Amino acid sequence: MKNIVRFLNLSVPVREQELYLSAMKRVLAHGQLVLGKEIEELENSLSKYTNRKYCLAVSSGSDALFLALRALNISKGDEIITTPLSWIATANAIKMCQAQPIFADIDNSLNIDVKSIEKLITINTKAIVSVDFTGRLCDYESLEMICKKYSLYLVEDGSQAFGAKDCNNKLCGSFGDVSAISHNPMKVFSAFGEAGTIYTDNEEIYDRLKILRYAGTINKETCIVESLNHRMDTLQASILLERLRTLEKNVLQPRAKNAKHYDHSITDKVIKPTLKRNERHVYYTYTLICNQREELQKYLTSKGIETKVQHRTLMHSQPLYSSQSNTSKRYADELVKKILCIPVHEKLSLNEIDYVSQSINEFYS
Repeated sequence: MKNIVRFLNLSVPVREQELYLSAMKRVLAHGQLVLGKEIEELENSLSKYTNRKYCLAVSSGSDALFLALRALNISKGDEIITTPLSWIATANAIKMCQAQPIFADIDNSLNIDVKSIEKLITINTKAIVSVDFTGRLCDYESLEMICKKYSLYLVEDGSQAFGAKDCNNKLCGSFGDVSAISHNPMKVFSAFGEAGTIYTDNEEIYDRLKILRYAGTINKETCIVESLNHRMDTLQASILLERLRTLEKNVLQPRAKNAKHYDHSITDKVIKPTLKRNERHVYYTYTLICNQREELQKYLTSKGIETKVQHRTLMHSQPLYSSQSNTSKRYADELVKKILCIPVHEKLSLNEIDYVSQSINEFYS
């Protein structure tokens, strides 16, 4: 195959371009580039989609998580338990609140290992931040039981999993005291730049979030708490509104179809994503757990197939956190050496999926 099988394809099909251009033109025509009517329309649509009382549109997924923690009054001296396997922004949002991230372990789902949490809880623990890694939801039934037992907040970082469902048909964004989601261009439900949303059922938390979003002010004038500008651009809201209308058909269904094809065609010599009955994975990535990861990645590169590793350096091993992290060996330290993400995006052709599968099978034959 001469053409490269791209890991991600952010190009916009010609048939869709006019829809987005028309949406942006409507914003340019009314001129409300900051907190325009599309912001409120998006918030109402997403609160209904996730079955949450409140949704707040903000400037990025990182800001969404940071503001979620601030709205819970997370501050200096607090400890927040989280997964070691996520983009560094998860730990940094905790650190920016002057709190201390405490890293649990992961299991074969690549999400936080619930069994590793309780031994980390101290009198300083205030919350658990879960991450729906690769597009699959965490075990929220167990997480909610732990949080109730120890009177902890639960914050869902659903940045990779918008549209995912658990076995009880509950959607990403509907778990915990607050949920934070990124909509940057790499995400499954994406804008054309940085954007994020926050979800809660608690009116007091929602009111604090609105103040924190707009430089700590009430009515845009009276400042009562230190904060900066975290507003979403109206143009990005207009794009997200258009994408929400076609998300199921154009993104979620094709990715699920591609993943199912991989499930049946890739050798069992690697561990493929597994699901519980009635659970829905949105496949932000299709992540394999495999032996000879480095050799396999080089082989696929030689065949013109782009792959990624998420993330080679676990958060507790980053220079900022390594001196503070407990030194006990985690399963995550072993597993991170074996994970490899292959292309699964909605623009892949069946021929490309077959080619990727065949190439992996050839490597292990």
